[in-house]
Order: sequence, then structure tokens, then C-alpha cells
Amino acid sequence: MNLNLLHDMFDAAPEFWFTLGGCALLLLSLLLFITLKYLKTKQRNYFLNRDRERYAETLYASRDGYFAFIYPDDKVNDPIKEVVGRCSRRLAVILGLPGGIKSSFDDVLKNFYKEDIKKIEKYVSLLRKEGTSFEDFFELKGSKKFVRLEGVRINGADGSIYCDMIWFRDITLTTNRINVLADERKKIEENYQMLHDMVDNLPIAVWLRDDNLNIIYRNKKYNELSGYKSKENFSSDQSEICDAIGESLTKELAANAFKNQKPLTAIKGIVVEGNRVAVEASETPFYAEQNLSKLYSTGCLVNINELDELKRTQKQHQEAQLMILGKLGTAFAVFDKNMMIDFYNNAFVSLWGLNKDWQNQKLSYSRFLDETRENRLLPEVPDFKSFKKEEQKIFSNILEPLSDLLHLPDGRTIRRTRAPYLLGGVIFAYEDISDRLATKSAYNQLVTVQNEMLNNLDDGVLVFGSDNKLKFFNDAYIELWQANKNFLISEPSFSELLDSQKSFFDDLENWEKLKKGIGNNILNPTTKTLSLKRRKNENIQINVAHLSDESLMIVYSKI
Repeated sequence: MNLNLLHDMFDAAPEFWFTLGGCALLLLSLLLFITLKYLKTKQRNYFLNRDRERYAETLYASRDGYFAFIYPDDKVNDPIKEVVGRCSRRLAVILGLPGGIKSSFDDVLKNFYKEDIKKIEKYVSLLRKEGTSFEDFFELKGSKKFVRLEGVRINGADGSIYCDMIWFRDITLTTNRINVLADERKKIEENYQMLHDMVDNLPIAVWLRDDNLNIIYRNKKYNELSGYKSKENFSSDQSEICDAIGESLTKELAANAFKNQKPLTAIKGIVVEGNRVAVEASETPFYAEQNLSKLYSTGCLVNINELDELKRTQKQHQEAQLMILGKLGTAFAVFDKNMMIDFYNNAFVSLWGLNKDWQNQKLSYSRFLDETRENRLLPEVPDFKSFKKEEQKIFSNILEPLSDLLHLPDGRTIRRTRAPYLLGGVIFAYEDISDRLATKSAYNQLVTVQNEMLNNLDDGVLVFGSDNKLKFFNDAYIELWQANKNFLISEPSFSELLDSQKSFFDDLENWEKLKKGIGNNILNPTTKTLSLKRRKNENIQINVAHLSDESLMIVYSKI
């Protein structure tokens, strides 16, 4: 029934129904179009928001903070009607702003010194008025932190001004490192200048060659000798010191040193101010910077004119000394640094009984020891091999003269003196002191007998030397004066000995007067005897004898 009604209605006015259906279809299509456009707009806004969040987070993650002056967009109906300042989260952290991201630019400026604030304000004024970029660094007030400021204008593709941004970067670590490096560089430059001055003021020429034998460094003395005019020590300009015929003095020497990789020296001659000068040139190769591929050579030139003169003078003195030694009765011989005999006199040949064949040969010290041992002219030793080895050691370790005695099997005693020789080796001096020792022994025996005789006397005996010191006393004196033996051994003076006798006299109040009287009488050359009265009525007779060696003998006898 309903279907029939609808059918009748359609049949009654079909145009109406077609129009109504078209409108419905059109409305549906419009609704579908709006829905699709809405969905696309929503999707686009979603991605725009995501990108904006990414860019924002990217800025937040940056180590630089920023302060932005954001302008209204004159291309659209922008709700922002005036410039807005925005502080980044990172900037608030760098400067320690209490207001955080809500801080104003004035809050930012409070962290700088007054003079720096004026400078920053001028930079920002030029940026905002003319878009002039800037870059500078400043120290934060009240801290040792440094920040770098960089101002830049951000424009859109259509030419509109988006914002003016001032980037802040904490460069404290970098600045401190730069300061440290600057201090280190200053010290290095000072050390370099000091070394440069030291090398430049050496009295010898010094230079440096590279592996192509080119001179890359020279000091002031080198420049003087080579005629190099420039004050630049490091230079590729080759200026060689030449010999008398105009050839390089050391280039060939350097080439040989490089080839053999060892230091080489040579005696050369150069002309200085019209005078020929003898010099010793040296080239010493080395690997630079511990790099085996960089072989350099350092050279020097030493004036040896004075050294040559000294050597000639020394040789003349040496020949004169050897000539004198050759005429002396003491036996002398010189063995060089190779232990070969270099000089000997006739007394040396006579002392050791050397034959003519030995004299005509330049034999070693080892052979000399062998021959003198065969002739029984060396001390008897249980191990001659060890003895010989010790004897030869003297050539390597002697620093000062040494003396010893050689007791020969034939009864002679030889005093041997060994001393380092000026040109290397050892000089030997031998002296037969057998008679001297015998004389000394006889003298010592005579003195011993005399001492025994004086010690067996009942009278006390004292002997004072020419220096007024006690040299001898006997047991009778110790007993007579109850003297301290250690005191007497210490060699007291005549005055000190009289003081030790003080307790044996009664008139001690006038001791100094009594002492002076006793001393004057004993020391008087005309006095032979005198008497002293000691306490308890003891009488002492004193006999005085002034001996020929200016010594004084005093004999005390108890009466």
C-alpha cells in the first residue's frame, strides 16, 4: 500500500522528485567533499605540528641557547600585533635565569658587565633596525664563564621578516683551553728565543742540514764566516762556508757522514779577514723527530789555531822535560796509552840491566815485566799472572801520582813513582833507596839506643825542640815531678810544663814571678846550672844544655 502511494506520488509530479533526488545527491557529494577536505587538512596539520615539535626539540637539544625577537606576519592576518621576545630553555640554563623561558632580554643583559651591556645593546639595535649580523664573545659577570653571541635575522622565502635571533654559546672550556694553549705557546716561544739566542751567541759556527745536504739553519757566527747577509736563520738560501780555494768546507764531509751514518770530523783551513785559520769541522747525522725517514745533520766549526799553538808549545815543553830527565841519575821511562815504551834514559837501562837488542825494539810494558822477572829484578810473588794483570790496570785508572816500594830479590829497595802522562800513558820513575834506608835504619837504631840510655838515668831529662815544644822525657822525670804521661806526650810548651810543676812550690801567691825567674834562668844561654828549692826543703839541681840544632836539654837532679 505504501509502495503504491509512493508510485502514485511520483507519477503525479516526476519533475519534483527528480529535482529532489538531484539536490539530495548534490548535498551528499558536497558533504563527502567537505569530509575529505577536513581529513586532509587534519592530516596536514598533524604533520605540521609534528615537524614543529621536532624543530622545537631540535632547538632545545642544541648546546646553544637563543633569544628571539619574533615579528608579526604582514602577509596574513597575524594575531601577534607587536614584537615578542622569547627566551630558550637552554639560554636560561646557561645564564642561570630565575625566570626561565619567561625571562626578558633585560633579564639576559643583567648577566653581563656594564661596558659589555652597552656593546650588546648596540649590536642588537643594528640587528633589529638594519638586519646587521654580529658575532662577539663576552665574560659573564661574577663568574669565570665566557659566552659567544651571534646575531642573525631570519627571513621567509617571500621576503617577510620572521624574527631576529641572538644565539648564546657557552665557550668557557674552549676559552680556558685557548688561554692555556696561549700560555704554553708563550713559554715555548720564550724557550725558543732563549735557545735561539744561546745558539746565536756561541763563539763557534753551527748549522743544520736536511737529507739533501741543504743548510736549513745557521747561527750568527756561521753567517759571519760565510758572508750571509740576511738575519733570517731559517732559510732555503744556500750559503756555504768555503775554504781557501772557494770550495764548500763541509758538504763532502756531511755526505760521508750521511753515507756512514756516524759523526765525522776533519781539520780544515779557511781565510778570515785575510788570515788563514785552522778549524775543526764536524758533521753529526741524526734522525729528526724519531722518524727514521728524516735524516738530518748538525755541524759545527771550531777554531783550533790556539789549540795547535798549545800543542806545539806542549810538545816543545815535553821534549825539553824529557831531555832533562834523560840527563838525571834517576831512572825514567814513558809508556804510551798502548803500553808501548816511548822514552827512557840511560839510568833506566842501567838500573834494569837491559841489553842493546831490547833498546832497539819498541817493546810493551808486558814484555818489560817478563824480562825483568826472568832477570830476578822483580819482587817475588806467588801468582805472577795476577801481579802482571794488576800492573797493567794502572794504564786505565791512574788519575794522580802513586808511589810504592819494590823489594828486589838481590836485596835492593827501589822507590817507584807512577804518574799519568800528558799525551796518554804512564811515566815511571825508579830510585834506588837501599843506602838511604840503611842509613835511616842506623840512625833510628842510634836514637833508640840513646833513648834507652836516657831512660836508664836516675836524673829526669827533658828535651825541647826549636819550636819550644817538648820532644823527649824519661821515666825519671815523671817520677821526680809526679807528671802526667799523657800530658807530656801531647808536647806541651816550656811555659805549660812549668805550670805543671806549680804544686811543688810553697810561694804560690807569687807564682808568676817565680815562674818567670825560673824560665829566664833556664832559657838564658849562659846558664849551665841552677838550684831550686821545692816544698819540704827539697833541693833540685838543674843542668841546662843548648844543643846545636837549637833544641834545649834540661836535666833535673834531686839533691
